[in-house]
Amino acid sequence: MEQKATMLDYIASTPEYLRQNIGKSAELTAPLVEEYVSGGYQTLWIIASGSSSNASWCARPFLRRHLGCEVKVLAPFTFVHSENDFGPKDLVVLVSQSGYSLNVIQAADLIRFRGRRTVCLTGDLDSDLAKSCDVAADYGVGRETVAYVTRGVTTLTLFFMLFAIEAALRLEKKSAKEAEELKTQLLTAVQGNETAQKTWPAFFQAHYQSMTGMTNAYICGAGAGYGIALEGALKIGETVKLPTAAYEMEEYIHGPSLQLTPAYTVFLVDTGTGRERARQIFEATCIATPHTFLITTDPSAQGEGVFSVPCGVPEEMTPLCLLPVFQLTAHQVADDLSRWLKHPLQQKMEAAVSSKSANYVNSPMKRPS
Repeated sequence: MEQKATMLDYIASTPEYLRQNIGKSAELTAPLVEEYVSGGYQTLWIIASGSSSNASWCARPFLRRHLGCEVKVLAPFTFVHSENDFGPKDLVVLVSQSGYSLNVIQAADLIRFRGRRTVCLTGDLDSDLAKSCDVAADYGVGRETVAYVTRGVTTLTLFFMLFAIEAALRLEKKSAKEAEELKTQLLTAVQGNETAQKTWPAFFQAHYQSMTGMTNAYICGAGAGYGIALEGALKIGETVKLPTAAYEMEEYIHGPSLQLTPAYTVFLVDTGTGRERARQIFEATCIATPHTFLITTDPSAQGEGVFSVPCGVPEEMTPLCLLPVFQLTAHQVADDLSRWLKHPLQQKMEAAVSSKSANYVNSPMKRPS
């Protein structure tokens, strides 16, 4: 009998997929690049949920810097019912890894009702969403059947970065040399991903009591680190099933920190944005709880609770390096504490309010409940 793949398998395979996708960057991003360039768009709206949304936040600083346009990231429900004042110069991109998310399909219906072309990114070009859209692109995730996606969030983050490079090249905002230099840096970031995967387990074991004793957790970041914090909180909440909140670095000390006790666990993600302030907040948090960790790309950072991955890449690329820290933590804690089973009433809740369309049952992306 074939053994089912686990989160660890998908995490471990991520660097290979990232390298492959960088190698075929122009081909991979062509559908979205062509739409963006030919449409003369000036603003990018990304409509996504869960890890797809978090990946979009991870990629947003890179998109804004290298494509030179404003980027909005919205949840589909908010887009459909509240913020949908997009104009002719706004490209709205729908994202669903499975391609069967009802909220994203509803967002596509709204865009179509407005008489606009529908554009989506997905991992399944035979899905309901892809078949209904005018432009559908596979962002290079492959097939990921574990519900707690890992390879999906990292490959989507990379896809948006590659899209920014290729679109900027087509628009002559970047030279061919500059584009290749950026891709070389992205390959360096992939090495950072591998470094994190190799070095984090020893750090985790050295702080095993704190990691497996989590009851409430905060994960905070800024810049590209904010997307990492969002994904880290989602992963730990999904797998370990404990209250985990994500905050912008400074916002964390403007209210959320008031409930801290020595029982709390706090991860501060330092990708370079406001580095000195991040260190101050880390040291101050250590006073309130011993379960405080600084996850940083600063090669000179050291001390108790400090984990450094010296990526050697610009700040906006660092999510590619640091995402494995929280992916590995979520899997290891959930596995060691046997947290995979859901409460029976939660399973009944899922049956009562589905997030996927009916065809998802027979989809190759179908994940076990």
